[in-house]
Amino acid sequence: MQQQLDGVARLTHSGLIRAQGEDAAKFLHGQFTHDFVLLGQNQARLAAFCNAKGRVQASFIGFKRSNSDILLVCSRDLLATTLKRLSMFILRAKVKLTDASEDFALYGLAGSALQHATSQIANYPDNTWAKTDLDEVSLINLYPADGVPRALWLAPVAQPAPAGEALTEALWDWSEVRSGIVTSSQPIFEAFVPQMLNYESVGGVNFKKGCYPGQEVVARSQFRGTLKRRAYLAHAEAPLQAGDEVFLPADEGQPCGTVAQAAAAPTGGFDAIVSMQISAFEAGGVRLGTVDGPTLTLAAPPYPLLADI
Repeated sequence: MQQQLDGVARLTHSGLIRAQGEDAAKFLHGQFTHDFVLLGQNQARLAAFCNAKGRVQASFIGFKRSNSDILLVCSRDLLATTLKRLSMFILRAKVKLTDASEDFALYGLAGSALQHATSQIANYPDNTWAKTDLDEVSLINLYPADGVPRALWLAPVAQPAPAGEALTEALWDWSEVRSGIVTSSQPIFEAFVPQMLNYESVGGVNFKKGCYPGQEVVARSQFRGTLKRRAYLAHAEAPLQAGDEVFLPADEGQPCGTVAQAAAAPTGGFDAIVSMQISAFEAGGVRLGTVDGPTLTLAAPPYPLLADI
């Protein structure tokens, strides 16, 4: 699989929200689960936008092009709704939010394509969420997929595309699943608190920052040890898609989890990230769709989970 995941994919399923103005970082800081005030030029942030009940409405990979210009990569099917909701909170803040999806080109780089793009950069950082600028191009390191290094490549549309063999977006989508990092989309809108997607374990939640919508619920889930669901990797020979429910045969009629993200596997079947009850993962025998549905093969996420504080 590692040999197949190699090249450059144009990412059309993702969109961009642009926040411009002297209050851009401060405004986003007050809305998201992560710190944007202290966001450096050599960093990116994974963050969620929650409702008052702590449920994730959208997720982003955000980074600064300048101190007053921030870009947020998100699922295109949630962009319009998210932009409208965020705009409701601007009030007197000096920030302008726009849909910048047509102003920038976004690609995914994997394997040798990423090595080629960074070959001339001295001391290129290999840590996740590091950001490197090459003139107008921004490179953001992502979590690897089955050991294959990956990054986002973003630049104004006039810039030449990155060099490398063409990689289908379907294969890139599969690599996103294998990385274990969920990108929130319309089928799972307001379905999970961030920890149900393991966001606190992959740099998506800062528990030391100030308030944001749903902050009390998110903090309570962490500090009181009430979290009973986590996100795990899954495989099935049957089709999987975000929003599908999964069941334990012993719990008839009561789903034990929900598919958060899924993609066709290059060797057959489907891979997914499933948010489910920890007890269901430990029991095994989880079925798709009904208690008599296809059995899921489950695996732990490809990164360590932080223990409850």
